[in-house]
Amino acid sequence: MTNIILLGIASLLTDFSSEMVLPILPFFIQSLGGTGLAIGLIFGIGDAVAALLRVGSGYLADRTKRYKGIVLFGYAFSSVVKFAYVSAVSWTQVAWVRPAERIGKGLRDAPRDAIVSESVDASQRGRAFGVQRAMDSAGALLGSVAILVLFVGLAIPFRTIFLLSALTGLLAVVPLVFVRVPDTLRLARREVSFSKLTPKARRFIAIATLFALANFSVVFFIMMGQASLNGYSAQTALAMTLVAYIVFNFVDAVLSTPAGMLSDHIGRRRTIVIGYLMFSVVCLGFWAKAVVFKTQPGSFVVLIALFALYGVFKAFIDASQRAFVSDLSPDEVRGTALGTFETLTGLAAIPAGLMAGWLWNINNAYSFFYGAVVSSVAAALLMIALRRR
Repeated sequence: MTNIILLGIASLLTDFSSEMVLPILPFFIQSLGGTGLAIGLIFGIGDAVAALLRVGSGYLADRTKRYKGIVLFGYAFSSVVKFAYVSAVSWTQVAWVRPAERIGKGLRDAPRDAIVSESVDASQRGRAFGVQRAMDSAGALLGSVAILVLFVGLAIPFRTIFLLSALTGLLAVVPLVFVRVPDTLRLARREVSFSKLTPKARRFIAIATLFALANFSVVFFIMMGQASLNGYSAQTALAMTLVAYIVFNFVDAVLSTPAGMLSDHIGRRRTIVIGYLMFSVVCLGFWAKAVVFKTQPGSFVVLIALFALYGVFKAFIDASQRAFVSDLSPDEVRGTALGTFETLTGLAAIPAGLMAGWLWNINNAYSFFYGAVVSSVAAALLMIALRRR
């Protein structure tokens, strides 16, 4: 488990850095004239860029066997690019900075996940991915606390926070020096190919891609949280929403490892179905706050509860989906399976972001109704697949 801890520390530091940017980035974009559609486009393209590069980085790692070097470079690159946020003066500039930042994530994720997968026995993969995700989420939790203190409490401006974020992210490369690549790591060429996958893997990846069309960026939940807190000043509503966002990251961090272990015990599919349904409930909750209770002051307690449930969903899904893809794929095609899964679900972020942003511009509640419907359909399809197993 040494590799898992070291990679987890790197993820912790990187997520700490990223969470100093992510919760306030949509508001920075709005301050530069960007609309909901621009926000959806920026975050969607960023995730898609990362997804596309996962395939290339996996292939490069397999050919060169420089798994650790590519992981290290990916973490370092993401941190360096964050410095460009400091000088951005229009939302169109942010539109290339965000995808450029995600290049580092795309380079590092596939070889990193391969190291995680092969550093433990197959029966422990859910736990291993859960531990890695827990440390990742712990960094997100600490970063979201930091942004609440810095941005709301101390009123530090956007650009100063972006600078601090970039400097913090550079520390992530230190623990990576001590990672040891397992001797058993022998992955096949990564490519997007359904034909080389098992029928079960193909079926699950198709359903997961459908769900990804509904799983738009968390920034829409943050913006909706602020908008739904009627009767408060914009600054107070943002502070309350960031507190709820901290609860989200706390729940995600605490439950990531137990959720991975639960998936080892009750099965990945059942765990993932529960997660999809949780997301649907969260979306319906945000929709109800905007439509059913739109004339009443927003309830802070309800907002906390919704973000907490969102954290449970993240914990259930993030570790379980990758572990399930690994379980459904023999060693010789595991790299291709993970690459296909990450690429297709990542590419779905573009239409997901565009749809959420377009609906947001019409009526912000529509984005969440859309998310609830599509995620419910994905859950139903996965339950049917479970019965046919």
